[in-house]
Amino acid sequence: MQSVNRATNYFLFAAVSAALCGFAFAQPRPQDHPFEKKLAPYVASPVRVVDLMLEMAKIKPGETLYDLGSGDGRILIKAAERYRANAVGIEISPGLVLAAQDQIRKAGVSDHARVVQGDVLQTDFSSANVITLYMDRESNAKLRPLLEKYLKPGSRVISHNAEIPGWKPTKVEKTEDRQVHTVYLYEIPAAKQ
Repeated sequence: MQSVNRATNYFLFAAVSAALCGFAFAQPRPQDHPFEKKLAPYVASPVRVVDLMLEMAKIKPGETLYDLGSGDGRILIKAAERYRANAVGIEISPGLVLAAQDQIRKAGVSDHARVVQGDVLQTDFSSANVITLYMDRESNAKLRPLLEKYLKPGSRVISHNAEIPGWKPTKVEKTEDRQVHTVYLYEIPAAKQ
């Protein structure tokens, strides 16, 4: 009798476990968050690289810089402080947006720098004179049609560590900060007549 009870208990346990597992797998998945698909992980650019990127951009006071995937806002702050640029960051992570907004406020450059939570692939950056980005080559390839669509002649694109496939850089420089970093400068040519 005891072995029958054990067998019955085992089957009941197995049935309940299977039902619970099935319940867990059968639950509807939450809807995709509109900012779920990131182009690149967050990796902060070292200060020396930020300085080089902004020097290569030759930003003039009053120009507009867009930092695509702006992370903690360090490029925005430096562009606003040092070059008096109007700096706009597009960042997908809500936590990084809050952190960057806090850093911008602490730096006292809120009049010239701001961060918007959004997907760079869904962003109109036609007002940009300068674009900075730190993505991989594949993500840069995805961005290329948008850069070609929105940027006007004379605009500059500065990419940290990854080329933009199909474009020829105007200038390439390297700097070291525990490792070698390559910075690519691209300039949007005048439209052909």
